[in-house]
Amino acid sequence: MIPENQHIQGAFFKAIGYLDESKNTVVSVSGGSDSDVVVDFVNQCGIKNNVRYVFFDTGLEYKATKDHLDYLEKRYGIKIDRIKASKSIPTCCKEYGLPFLNKFVSVIIERLQKHGFQFEDGSYESLIKKYPHCESALKWWTNSHSTTQWNISYKKYLKEFLMENPPDFKISAKCCDYAKKKTAKMYYKQNDTDIVITGLRHSEGGVRSSIYKSCYTVGKPAAYRPIWWFTDGDKQEYIKAYQIQNSKCYTEYGFKRTGCACCPFGRKVFSELDATERYEPKLYKAIMNTFGKSYEYTAQYYRFRAEKEQEVARQIRKTPSLENYGGLC
Repeated sequence: MIPENQHIQGAFFKAIGYLDESKNTVVSVSGGSDSDVVVDFVNQCGIKNNVRYVFFDTGLEYKATKDHLDYLEKRYGIKIDRIKASKSIPTCCKEYGLPFLNKFVSVIIERLQKHGFQFEDGSYESLIKKYPHCESALKWWTNSHSTTQWNISYKKYLKEFLMENPPDFKISAKCCDYAKKKTAKMYYKQNDTDIVITGLRHSEGGVRSSIYKSCYTVGKPAAYRPIWWFTDGDKQEYIKAYQIQNSKCYTEYGFKRTGCACCPFGRKVFSELDATERYEPKLYKAIMNTFGKSYEYTAQYYRFRAEKEQEVARQIRKTPSLENYGGLC
C-alpha cells in the first residue's frame, strides 16, 4: 500500500505516465540510500520489461557496495550490469591530475597550470598580458567576476594559501568525467536508452541538485528523477513503509551518504578515510596511493586557513574598544 504522503503518491502517479511510454529505460544504481529507494520505487511500479539496471564501476569501490548490489539483485529478481569505467579513477589521476577541494576549483586550477601560471598576485589586466587565453581562470584568481561564488575569495584564504604554497602536482577534476560521465554516456548510446532514472533529490543540495528545476529533463536520453521532491522525512517514511535495507556503508561504517570512495571533494572525507581504514584496509591502501597527495594538500590548506582565522581573532581581541575613548565624537 502506498503511504498517505502527497510527495510519495504524486511520484507514483507521475511515474506511470513517464515509464509506460519508454521502450528502453535504464536505472542508474549507485548503491547509495537514495538509489535504494529508486530501485524499490521502479519495482513497486510493476515495470519489468524494457528496464535495465546499471552500476558504473569507477575502479575504487567499496566491497560493501558490491555486496549490496548482489543483495538488490536477489531481493528484486533483477540483473545489474557492472560497467567498468572507460578510464578508472587511479588512471585519470595519474594521467590528468588529482582532485582538490571541489570540482570547480580543480577545473580552474587545471586551466591555470596549463598556462604555466606562477600563482602570483596582480591585477587581471596585468596577468592577462602575461597569460593570454586564460580569461575565465584569471578572473577567478583576481576576483573579477560579478558573482561572488565564481571568485577565489569565495574560499577563505585560498588565494593566500596558493601563493605561499603553490601546488607541486597536477590538479584536475577529469576523474569525474571519465570514471562515470563518459562511461555512462557511451552505455546509454549503445543501448539506445530513452530514459535514465536516478535517485537525485532536490533537498539533497549540492551543485547537481541546483542544475535542475523539476523531476524530468527532456533529451536523448531523457533524465527522470522520480524522488526529486522527496524531503528527508518523505524518504524515511518510504524506507519504513517498504522496509528498505541499505548497504553496510550506512549500517556499519556510519556514512550518511556515499559516492566515489573517499573522494577528496567530500565534506567528510577524513572521517570516511578513518572508517575505510578500519573496515576495508585493502581499499584504503589503494585510495591513499591514488589521492594521498591531495589529502595532504587539503589538510595543509585547512590548517593554513585556521591559523589565519586565529590570527584575525587575536588582532580583534587586541584592538581597544571605542568605549575606552569615550565613543565616537
